[in-house]
Amino acid sequence: MAIVEFSNVSVDFPIYNASGRSLKKSLMRVATGGQLGADEQGRVVVRALEDLNFSLHDGDRVGLLGHNGAGKSTLLRLLSGVYQPSVGTARIEGEVGSLLDISLGINGESTGRENIYMRGGLLGLKRTEVTSQLDEIIAFSELGDFIDMPVRTYSTGMHLRLAFAVSTVLRPEILLMDEWLSVGDESFRHKAEARMAEIVQSTHILVLASHSRTLIQNTCNRVIWLEHGRLKMDGSTEEVLAAYFGS
Repeated sequence: MAIVEFSNVSVDFPIYNASGRSLKKSLMRVATGGQLGADEQGRVVVRALEDLNFSLHDGDRVGLLGHNGAGKSTLLRLLSGVYQPSVGTARIEGEVGSLLDISLGINGESTGRENIYMRGGLLGLKRTEVTSQLDEIIAFSELGDFIDMPVRTYSTGMHLRLAFAVSTVLRPEILLMDEWLSVGDESFRHKAEARMAEIVQSTHILVLASHSRTLIQNTCNRVIWLEHGRLKMDGSTEEVLAAYFGS
């Protein structure tokens, strides 16, 4: 069973090199991506998320909506453990996996095979776990003998196929995504789509940030709408999409 519970959660980013006097004149003025404010030490901060309260449970397929800078990426990173709440509590139970940056950790000077181990390690896999899935990852990537060539010799499509193949071996209980992954040429894209559907089906909780009405409508049963770091609306897919995009 997977659970996410946010209680009065806020996230602040201190601005250490800011001109305090000029910014303090604008404290709490709404800005793209958050609000300007001050913490208890008097430091200028940007409040990226403010006073979030919601719970997610098994079966939730949640779409995240909001303009650029509304706080979607910050929320995803908070859920993944990259950030911690500045205020409030975030209770997360269940293995969390993210497909936010599938190329993170890929080294152009290392071979594809070596990168599978490095990327797998970043995903939290033990070396023995990567070894047990190595043949399947290589086969899925369709790289053939290029798997033992430096990644800098790869085309963009080959690079993405490698990153996708290793990043999607996980089957986490809580899956975080920033848009739907679709990589490679037409034939590989069909494989990628099928694997993505399989991952989404197997996960307990999905959180998907997207600007696509169709994608959220077809994938999610609930939508959270963020605006300037605040929760503007949380409800059924049909209800929130109608409010956000218009009927």
